[in-house]
Amino acid sequence: MSLVMIVTRDVPDRYNGFLASALLEVAPNVFISPRLGKGVRTRVWSVLSDWHQQEPRGSVVMVWRDREQTGGVGLGHLGDPPRELVQMDGMWLTRRFKSTAGT
Repeated sequence: MSLVMIVTRDVPDRYNGFLASALLEVAPNVFISPRLGKGVRTRVWSVLSDWHQQEPRGSVVMVWRDREQTGGVGLGHLGDPPRELVQMDGMWLTRRFKSTAGT
């Protein structure tokens, strides 16, 4: 189990209600859980992904510890613009892709 953080932006209210039932809202639209298991994290992400596919509005970012990923950080993203963590010259950077809105 590890710390999980989810940040939402411009999403329907049901996202915040759902997330508040499973995580702590420490600031507006910022949700954390200090000990969220992989199964629960996967289920929460599945629900958010399904909702976002049905109504693609706003964005959601989930961050968790993942030793297999760049910087030991797992990153999930719904909405635009998608991002990924990359390592370059010993530094961790965030790469932002072109927006897919309207394509």
